[in-house]
Amino acid sequence: MYLHAGCQIAMSPDTKHFAVDWLGVEVTGATLGIIGMGSIGYKVAQRARAFNMRILYHNRNQRRKEEEEAVGAHYCATMKDLLQQSDFVMLVVNLTPETHKLIGKKELGLMKPTATLINISRGAVIDQDALVEALQNKTIRAAALDVTYPEPLPRDHPLLNLNNIIVTPHIGTATVQAIRMMAEEAIANMLAVLNDQPIPSEVFPK
Repeated sequence: MYLHAGCQIAMSPDTKHFAVDWLGVEVTGATLGIIGMGSIGYKVAQRARAFNMRILYHNRNQRRKEEEEAVGAHYCATMKDLLQQSDFVMLVVNLTPETHKLIGKKELGLMKPTATLINISRGAVIDQDALVEALQNKTIRAAALDVTYPEPLPRDHPLLNLNNIIVTPHIGTATVQAIRMMAEEAIANMLAVLNDQPIPSEVFPK
């Protein structure tokens, strides 16, 4: 958020000087709550550990003790505990009937007023009307969304008129390397099917 606004200030033709009291929030030592500790959530935890963050997570299943210890993560049996303790809450879940509007007015109200909500999963995991209200009323400090519903948002959507939110155009995997790896994986799976071999990335219905 401060990076985006700071870039605008640095490049604006109206800028005459930089304010010395324009301060952000420290990540190092802060508490990160990860909702959804699958493969992506776990990689987030690995990166957060490098910033010496305190890592909490909520998941359908608790990870093995050695996996928790490897990233210094602590399991929260309830989402409520995670929301109340976290300075940054990151959503890394699949969109299912159970996770649709997983974060609504009640959940936002449990978060710290200094907390930031980050969504890298799917837009409909958050009740966007409730998020607009929470950001307007300063129920939470800020939000950062790489996903919304719909995508893109209508140009008159209230989320786009707030100064305590960053919205990016679903670019979490938008690198040359990531797209190449996904294409190679897709090709490997197709070749496996055509050659009657085990499918490397087969997804089994639950």
